[in-house]
Amino acid sequence: LLDEVDKMSMDFRGDPSSALLEVLDPEQNHAFVDHYLDTEYDLSKVMFIATANVVHPIPPALKDRMEIITLSGYTPNEKVAIAKQFLIPKQVKANGLKTEQAVFDDGAIYGLIEKYTREAGVRNLEREIASVCRKVARKVVANDVDGGTVVITAENLGSFLGKARFRLNKKGERAEIGLATGLAWTESGGDVLHIESTLMRGKGNLVLTGQLGDVMQESARAALTYVRTRAELYGAEPDFYEKKDIHVHIPEGAIPKDGPSAGITMATSILSAVTRIPIRKDMAMTGEITLRGKVLPVGGIKEKLLAAYRAGITTIVLPNENEKDLDDLPEEIRNVMEFHLVDDVDEVVRIALEGSPSPMMPKVLSAETGTTPPSDLPH
Repeated sequence: LLDEVDKMSMDFRGDPSSALLEVLDPEQNHAFVDHYLDTEYDLSKVMFIATANVVHPIPPALKDRMEIITLSGYTPNEKVAIAKQFLIPKQVKANGLKTEQAVFDDGAIYGLIEKYTREAGVRNLEREIASVCRKVARKVVANDVDGGTVVITAENLGSFLGKARFRLNKKGERAEIGLATGLAWTESGGDVLHIESTLMRGKGNLVLTGQLGDVMQESARAALTYVRTRAELYGAEPDFYEKKDIHVHIPEGAIPKDGPSAGITMATSILSAVTRIPIRKDMAMTGEITLRGKVLPVGGIKEKLLAAYRAGITTIVLPNENEKDLDDLPEEIRNVMEFHLVDDVDEVVRIALEGSPSPMMPKVLSAETGTTPPSDLPH
């Protein structure tokens, strides 16, 4: 087992990745030489398992010799089941308690997951359970327990762990102009991302704030270019970018953000600000954009949709090519969500903006020819 293979460093003391190239290559590892012992070893029959949190720091040549299996994060329901069956019994025993002395109800476990941990796995969840168990053990030793049992609920969880550490992102309370809801993938699972756009007097500058990485900055520029080519068709001023500055902001500015999945969210947000048409509050979207308005597929769909589910959002806009990823979603979540699979940004706009503005004639198949009648409007 090669644990945390993405944490390897290359410096003056050596390059472990080049040694691993020889170890992991089945064509040459039958005669691997250990230079410390100066002895050959046959490693061709050894099965190596490597773990990593992220794949991009692994050198490409080393990655080419691996078969990568992606493990997605746990759903909240899966974390509850793991906590009930494994974590709670383990920590109750480890802290010298009997099973009946510390009882966690479902509300308390969900509270631990949503308000005190933010992760893809359950490591911190186990730490928080252990912390609660230690405080229950102190109560037992001090004879400060009624009936010999402490029941941990969502209401009294704060008395054991203090104030909640994380705030759950919720859907907006009302439709607003320029405020679009996107979905993001993070190392601790999915998250809901609110993107705000506004116009102000200026000379056509694009201002980006919120600690955006290079990829997201490029997505914003591509989104603005697309909006400039389409704005007049949606009833906006054709020269709005000559008189106005556009400010795009993603809140929680202290947290760096990057990744190729916010293109259509930025385009919808900017178009809403330009046309003064509000965006629906009950939907979220993810997908990358091209200058021609095509929507490209993105990754991390399961984690993103779980984040939307936690935030109470049930209407999702996804790239059409991501339809295959819906099979990975738990059935209880898939059944309560409405999915819109799109190929271009005009479809996103018709779904997302209230009033469903459309610059195009609807595509109607002719019964005689089986073709689409020509539209007089520019596409």
